[in-house]
This record gives sequence, C-alpha cells and structure tokens, in this order.
Amino acid sequence: MKGVLLVNLGSPDSTDPKDVKKYLEEFLMDERVIDMPLWLRTFIVKGIILNTRPKKSAAAYQKIWWEEGSPLIVLSERLQNKVDALTSVPVALAMRYGNPSIHSGLEALKNEGVDEVLLIPLYPQFAMATTETILVLAEEIRQKHFPEMQFTNVPAFYNHPDYIRVLAESIQENLQDKDWEHVLFSYHGVPERHIKKSDITKSHCKIDGQCCQTASPAHQFCYRHQCYETTRQVAEYLELKEGSYTTSFQSRLGIDPWLQPFTDKTINSFPEKGIKKLAVITPAFVSDCLETLEEIGMEARHEFKENGGEEFHLVPCLNDDEAWIKVLSRWIDEWAHNTVTA
Repeated sequence: MKGVLLVNLGSPDSTDPKDVKKYLEEFLMDERVIDMPLWLRTFIVKGIILNTRPKKSAAAYQKIWWEEGSPLIVLSERLQNKVDALTSVPVALAMRYGNPSIHSGLEALKNEGVDEVLLIPLYPQFAMATTETILVLAEEIRQKHFPEMQFTNVPAFYNHPDYIRVLAESIQENLQDKDWEHVLFSYHGVPERHIKKSDITKSHCKIDGQCCQTASPAHQFCYRHQCYETTRQVAEYLELKEGSYTTSFQSRLGIDPWLQPFTDKTINSFPEKGIKKLAVITPAFVSDCLETLEEIGMEARHEFKENGGEEFHLVPCLNDDEAWIKVLSRWIDEWAHNTVTA
C-alpha cells in the first residue's frame, strides 16, 4: 500500500528557553547544517551557541507564537489535513527536527498498512541543510526500523511549472491592492562551501556570477542556481521589468563566506536608492516560520522604515493556499496511480 510523508523543518515544542535549546541542539549539531568535524561542531554549538542563543531565540519565537502553537507546525498540519482529504492515499506529517519526528510519521503510515512511501521534503530548492538531511535521516530510520518500506523521493520542484504558477499567482493576489516599487525575493542563506560540496561535477560551481547561468548537471543539486531560477521564472510569469526585482539571501552564522547579497543589507540600502515601497517574497519556504514572520516581517520591516522606507509588504508563504493544496494533491495521486514519474 502506498502513502506519503510530508517533511518540513521543525520548531521547538514551546517558547520556553529549555525547549528552544533542545531544538537548537538537534538542529545545529546536524553535520549537514554545520558541516565541521564533530569535535569542532560540538565546541561551537554546545560550548558557545547554546550558552547564548536559546534565550534570544525564545524571545523571537514568543513574538510570532500562535495560540495553537508554532506557526510552522500549525500551518504544516493544515496542509497535511487538506492534502490528506483530497488524495487517495494516507498522508502523514513529520519534521526534520523536533516533533512530530520522521520516525513517528513513518510509524503512523506503517500502522495504516503502508509499505511504499513518497517522501516530500517541503523545500522547493535542494540544499544540503534542508532536502539532503531529510533524505539521509529518513533512509537511516527506514533501514533500522522499517526495512520493509520502499521510498520514492520528490525532487526539488523549484522550476516545476505548477509550483511557479501557484507561487506567482499567490504573489499577484497578495499584491494586487498594494502600492510597491520593487520586489525582493529573499531566500534562506547557506555557506558558499555547501554549494561547492553539492557540485556533482566537482568543478562547475565557482559562485562567480556565470556558473549559475551556464548549463550543467551540477544544477540538479545547486541551491544558488535553483534560487535564481525560481526568481527568474516567477518574474517572467508576472512580467516584472528588469531592475524591478532582486534576489538576496537571509540568515548567516559564523565568519565563513555565505551566499550574497545579504537580505538585511539589501533591504536597508533600498530607501537611499529611492525605493520606499517594498514587497518581499520568501520562496525558500512553503510555510511561514520564524525566518519569515520575525526576521523579515518584523525585524526587516522595522529596519526598512528606520532607514526611510514607507511601505513594506511581506507576501505570505503558500502555506495552505487552495491552489497549492490542489497541486500537491495531484502530484501525489499521479505518483500513487503511476501516471507520472515522481
């Protein structure tokens, strides 16, 4: 019997600093998030970050926390419930970090008689620290606890026509009554070394402004290329004029080079360039979370206006948008009935 496991990033169980610390430890000790030798990763995470970051992060989570719980978890549950109601196979939900776990998601599917699972990492673009870590952990859990199961993985859908359409139309709908002069596509940041480590050709990715526009097998796993391609295709769909939109990367940790331009610096520079009315899109996420709601919706908005900006419009993620639900449900049913290759 076939079934589906939707997997998102995850969230602390509460805004209590102890729960936030537990979540951050699981997240930051992942060797695909901080890809350093274990001893060094342990020193950085447990010796430094976990002694300072949890209280600050807990305060940030408190700003966005809903009565029902973590926005990311609540929105992911809504997505799961709506997709499950539309599809012909069972659909379970899991988080890479925190709860519900991937193990519990697979256990739920097993209890329904499922032995063939479609894994859907809820990330449009492939990255070591997102898609890859989900697939690796899921396979480890399968081998140890569910050897009878078979997995099929949905590839990155950053350029899938269905995804581009629903994303673009969602942007269009959310901005139709808004006054804006420029659109910023802000993606989650990753270290430059992650891009090079994911290069299956071992030679193509140079992050030099040309490699992402030059055809290569490396693009199948190149987060930077996939982000720029999502921007390009959405801009083309919306008929945005050249110069009226920008791609940037938010969030960074440590002193190693991360993908640029940085979102915060980009946003803060707009007012002095005469851009006073800004729309921001976050296409690396399908569900709103701390990075979209607090980092962009609160902190970036405040900085933009402090620097002379006038209007700041954050476009929500796809979340449980009906068009997105229908697309995801159709992908699942096509796989379930073998009408396409997932």
